[in-house]
Amino acid sequence: MSQPQEATPPPLHSVSVAGVVVREDGRLLAIRRADNGTWELPGGILELDEAPEAGVVREVLEETGIHVEVDELTGVYKNMVRGVVALVFRCKPSGGTERTSSESTAVSWLTPDEVSERMTEVYAVRLLDALDGDGPHVRSHDGKHLISAG
Repeated sequence: MSQPQEATPPPLHSVSVAGVVVREDGRLLAIRRADNGTWELPGGILELDEAPEAGVVREVLEETGIHVEVDELTGVYKNMVRGVVALVFRCKPSGGTERTSSESTAVSWLTPDEVSERMTEVYAVRLLDALDGDGPHVRSHDGKHLISAG
């Protein structure tokens, strides 16, 4: 008689949200993360009972002090190594004052050129994708480099 095989649990994914906050002068909101010192978009893990747009509003406010209005989804990005799927939304600032938090050591409004200089490719592309108007984009990466589709 054969033994029943134990089912392997499906891999778990987490969903994060991030905001590409664009000021009227074209500058983009970015944070320097407290845990690793890298420049990224403000964002974080979506709460289980939270709509994606509400998560973006919460995360941007928590990390930067800036209130935002969500405009549209501009991209879906998967870290193939960590199993994190990030939903990225273009947003408009609607108030607040820039400040750091326990998760950010710097908050700055960057030009697109400064984004490319300060951020790694996998994070810079999220901001640049949000500006091109051709989204939503769907991309995968290994944590450091984009992976070609197809």
